[in-house]
Amino acid sequence: AESAALAGGDFDFYKFIRQPQTIVRFLSWIFSIVVFACITGEGYINPIHHPEAKCVFNQNDSACHYAVGIGVIAFLACVAFFVLDIYLPFMSNAQERKITVMADLGFSGVWTFLWFVCFCLLASQWSQTNDDNAIPKDAARATIAFSFFSIATWGILTYFALGRYRHGVNNLAMPTYTETAPDINTPYPPTYAPTSYNPTTYNPTTYTPYPSNVPDMQQQPPFTQTLPPKGDAGYEPPSF
Repeated sequence: AESAALAGGDFDFYKFIRQPQTIVRFLSWIFSIVVFACITGEGYINPIHHPEAKCVFNQNDSACHYAVGIGVIAFLACVAFFVLDIYLPFMSNAQERKITVMADLGFSGVWTFLWFVCFCLLASQWSQTNDDNAIPKDAARATIAFSFFSIATWGILTYFALGRYRHGVNNLAMPTYTETAPDINTPYPPTYAPTSYNPTTYNPTTYTPYPSNVPDMQQQPPFTQTLPPKGDAGYEPPSF
């Protein structure tokens, strides 16, 4: 269930990198790098009237902090979900697969909304920024653009995660096998019924009668001894 066809087997790297979900997640990973790299590299300037560096987006440090935080967390989340996508087909526990897909669905949906908020915030603050030649405009515009692209990629990831979740639920609802109802009219079950049955005719064996001239051994009692006849015949008294 949960889009994991079989638990176990060999990992196919080329099939994995060609999956649409893997490609979109890789793009989300790249976009997050561009966003927080542009801000940390060229997102702060030193105004004339302020000794400390200020955010290029209307000197609103909260806007820069928000974009950097969203980008860094998105970067780490993409790496974590890359590992989970690889490990998902090898999970034998359906509950673990369900939790993994639901975590992907929930995080992708939340980060789609947060990237939308980031884009609106940066675009609003950039529109209020005074035109100053010292501001690195290319970095600021790249940050806004890739924030918008991140909305699209994370929205697609949410759609893929929702599809995997629905696919898993449908697989759980389907029966694993269909048992054929037994036919009571046949003497054997359909699986074990013999293909052909040829009964053999029983021919009783003719026995030779027991011969009558054989003496019956049971007529003489067993363990009998021939005793000498009783009487005084042949007795001679001793002579003194």
